[in-house]
Amino acid sequence: MSTHTPRLPATFNRLAWSNLAAQSAEQIALAAAPIVAVLLLGVGEGQTGLLQTALTLPFILFAIPAGLLADRVSRRWAMAGAEALRAVALAAILLLLWIGAMTLPLLALLGFVAVCGTVAYSVAAPALVPSLVTSQQLPAANARIELARTVAFASGPALGGVLVGWVGAAPAFGVAAALSAIAVVLLAGIYEPARQPAPQRHPLQDIREGAAFVFHHPLLRPVFVTQFIFNTASFLLLAVFVPYAVRHLGLSATGVGGTLAMYGVGMVVGALFATRVMRRLAFGTVIGLGPVTGFVAAAVMALTTWIPTPLLAGLSYFLLGVGPILWVISTTTLRQSVTPPSLLGRVSAINIMSYGARPLGSALGAVVGGLYSAEVCLYLAAAIFAAQAMVILMSPAVSLARQPDMVGEPAC
Repeated sequence: MSTHTPRLPATFNRLAWSNLAAQSAEQIALAAAPIVAVLLLGVGEGQTGLLQTALTLPFILFAIPAGLLADRVSRRWAMAGAEALRAVALAAILLLLWIGAMTLPLLALLGFVAVCGTVAYSVAAPALVPSLVTSQQLPAANARIELARTVAFASGPALGGVLVGWVGAAPAFGVAAALSAIAVVLLAGIYEPARQPAPQRHPLQDIREGAAFVFHHPLLRPVFVTQFIFNTASFLLLAVFVPYAVRHLGLSATGVGGTLAMYGVGMVVGALFATRVMRRLAFGTVIGLGPVTGFVAAAVMALTTWIPTPLLAGLSYFLLGVGPILWVISTTTLRQSVTPPSLLGRVSAINIMSYGARPLGSALGAVVGGLYSAEVCLYLAAAIFAAQAMVILMSPAVSLARQPDMVGEPAC
């Protein structure tokens, strides 16, 4: 196995920088929106919950349409259009704040529109990457994309809060809009190889084709199931951690924030070392590492019910950050390698639909935590993490010695 990764091409680097700008814009705006709602509009918890719902609904409502679009038109221009839509929505928020005309419904509506742009960008980006790099470069390219996402994820919320606190809400949205505009300019300079025109068919037929490919594929089906279960378990854990940490671990607000920050640290560390790990271990072993590490993280968190120390909680969140990043990079590479180019947008969209398990996990935490206790939720989360690890360990994906060769279009 070669230990040398060729230098990534300049056209991909433009995509990577645009991804960093786009992800940072998203995180700053997501952090600033609830602060604006509470401090400027004076809304309460229930209304901020409705705002957060508006900011998450597009992932469920528009992932599949975005996948159809990404398979029918230029993916570069689909991403540029989506990012331009987000820039316009953020600029509209900026304008309304400056003239003092902002209301909660307008903030929710414009935030919803901005996140629609996020969904289209997130679906099209993994579909575009294989046309910009070689098969050998895919792991390094995906690691670069994920590193940008994790840096934005780890720093964006803090930066959004600081901007609102130091210079006000309007400039914070102005910075986010400017970053989105920079992403559009970078995308416009990318060379995307021409693709065969997609056949004109009914959208439902295209959706069925993408779903059938994922759910009948021996490698992609267990990956989807594992990811769905993982999202359920991780959001069950997240739903009860804060009250558990305060009551059982004796953490202050600062301590809770510091513990949760270990998740971002783990993500950054995992993204930085992912390419080296994938060069040294069998491809299937790396795929299995994420779910297994997730189970170990949940077991460590459950251990805090017996040994109530914040150090174990921090270690748990660090592991929960490291493992899943290796999972995302390796399974994205797998998906890009085994999927025909004409299906990549729809397959990417179906993968994003697994995020629909997140509210399920949160609801499960609310019900079980309310009826029993946070401790029971931690044990249940560990059991669910064990289930997702078993699903992937029993699949043929973990037996892959190397990254599969990239497939072409099937013969007509």
